[in-house]
This record gives sequence, structure tokens and C-alpha cells, in this order.
Amino acid sequence: MRVYLDNNATTPLHPAVLDALERALRDVFGNASSIHREGQTARRRIEEARESVAALIGAAARDVVFTSGGTESNNAAIFGAARAHVVTTAIEHPSVSEPIQELERRGHAVTVVPPLRNGVVPAEAVIAAIRPETKLVAMMLANNETGVVQPVAEVGRACRERGIHLHCDAVQAAGKIDIDVKALGVDTLSLSAHKLHAPKGIGAMYVRGGLSLDRYLFGGAQERRRRAGTENVPLAVAFGVAAELARDAAPRARVRALRDRFEAAIAPLGCTINGAGVERLPNTTSVTFEDADAEGIVIGLDLAGIAVSTGAACSSGRIEPSHVLTAMGLSETEARATIRVSLSRLTTAEEIDRAIAVIHEVVPRTMSSAPAMPALSDE
Repeated sequence: MRVYLDNNATTPLHPAVLDALERALRDVFGNASSIHREGQTARRRIEEARESVAALIGAAARDVVFTSGGTESNNAAIFGAARAHVVTTAIEHPSVSEPIQELERRGHAVTVVPPLRNGVVPAEAVIAAIRPETKLVAMMLANNETGVVQPVAEVGRACRERGIHLHCDAVQAAGKIDIDVKALGVDTLSLSAHKLHAPKGIGAMYVRGGLSLDRYLFGGAQERRRRAGTENVPLAVAFGVAAELARDAAPRARVRALRDRFEAAIAPLGCTINGAGVERLPNTTSVTFEDADAEGIVIGLDLAGIAVSTGAACSSGRIEPSHVLTAMGLSETEARATIRVSLSRLTTAEEIDRAIAVIHEVVPRTMSSAPAMPALSDE
């Protein structure tokens, strides 16, 4: 039995989403910009999906723009709003941090605010970083590695008072906690369907009504001239179904209970839960095993049928310590001893029990105090 516990990376398709996708691929082939019946059928399905995605975040449907995913949404918001000074945090996803680094290379001033050891970037620290010339603040809603929820609403109030654009990467949070764009006070917000049991290749950007962003794609009047290109109707339909399913908050309590059960069961291994004691996504565990090798743990678990991830990013074949964990104050050694376990509403108790049993077998073998493996003989 394979047990998939890397849902913050991507999620498997929900059966209802797969069914809707297959039907749309077969039946809804028209161009949504065409005025004939096939085109208008496609337009209707696009708008139904838009309403569903908007409802997930408390937005008006007209303020939701379909994109190719979270990376495009983040880039569109950042480059579309950036002026003068930019404030961001040290724990952002690369699809936010790298566009901001590019802005810095182009001459924009940038201030990066670090988190506390618990993974929270204090709202007062972000607000204190704002200058008279600040035009953009970028702050994620929940961290993809630790699951720690950030005080976006408090920052949002300060940005509204000062007339500053606030962009929020909500890719990891959507469907796991309630989101209300008005309560958060954001101007733009990004979503990605493949974190919600829908296909890869489609996302959305919320753009506050009346807000004007610099265009980044030219060539058509689609999405109210905010994103040129023929709409991907089947993927939008699938995203809409997934968003509707994600509005059901009932599975979140079950997922949280499974996550808490998992954390309690691995405690005897001598570990630290990163972000424990503050608000976290109900599905996410970032755990550091003292004197262990995270890469070895991930490989050992995979061989035993359990899929998790490290708290590190792989770049050019090298495992680098996680920028999120080191920003929180973990040493490189601790960061390299950290794995992330992320559940979904499809995760079962049987799968969690299996993962617990295997982790108790695998983790001790990766610790520096573990007995050395015997050398292989050439005979």
C-alpha cells in the first residue's frame, strides 16, 4: 500500500473533480469567446467555475481572474503593482521571493522581514518596515513548509490606512482554512487548483474591484482584458468543482485530528514540531528529528511505500537547507534533519497508522548515533 503524505506539494485528483474534467474535455470544446451555442456553453461553464472559486474566498466573481497557476498569479500581482519600495517576508514561496529579487535588480528598494522562531512573521514588524514610499507589501497567508498561519489581516488594516497594495499568496491555505478577502484586506490574492485536488495548470488571481494592475499578457480581451489568452475551459470546470468541495469545512477537523495523532505518536523519537503552539494549517507537520538525516528518512520511507518531503529545496542536484527553516533560526544541520508531512481530506486513519509504524522503523536508522552499517564484501 502506497501512502501519499506530500499534499502540500500537490494533491491527487478528487473523484468528483476527475469526473467533471473528463466530461468537460469530451463535451465542452467551444471557445468561450465565440457567440455560437458551443461558445456560449463554454462561457457559461467558465462563469460557473468563476463563481465557485470566488465563493471559496468571499469574493465577487467579477474580481476573479483565471491564470495558469499560483506562480503566474504571484508574478502578475507583483509586477503589476510594484512601485518604489517593496516589503516582503523571509518565508515566501520562490514564486513571490524571486520576482521581488528581480524587482530589486531593476532598482526597487526591498525590505525583507524575518520570522520568529515559531514561524510567525510579526505584523508589527512588517508594518514597521513600511516607508512613506512603500507601494507594495507581499505576505503569504500560510507557509507551505511549516503550515504556520500569518497575521495578514492585521497587516491589511495598516496597508488600507496608508493606501498600500497588499498581495497575499494564499495557495497553500485555500481549502484548509477559511479565507475572506475583505476581512484580510488584500488587494490581490493567488490560488492554485492542484493544491485542492484539481489538475495542475490552472490557478486564479483575485483583484480587488476597481484596482488597476499593469498588464503582463497582450493579445486578447479575455478575463476582462486582465489576462489575454483562450480560456482553458475543462481545467476551469475542474477547479470550480474542487473549490466547491473545499468549501465544506467538515473534513478539516478530521484531518487535524489525524495530524495531531501523528505528531503525538512520533514524539517518543525525540523531535521538534516546527510552529507548535501557534496557528497552523490543520494538515501540516514540519518535524525536526535530532541528529537525523532528512534525505535518508525520505528515501527510507519511500522505499517502504510512504511519500513525504524534506524541509529543503533541491536545486541543480544539491540539497540546500530550507530558507524558511533557517530564517526561523534553525541551524543548517537542523534544517537538514527536517521533514514535512502533509495530509489531505482523502487521507485515512489506516494510512496514518502505517506511516507512524514505518517512521518508527526508519528514523532511528538515519540518526548519527545509529550503529554503522556493515561494509559490503567484494566476495
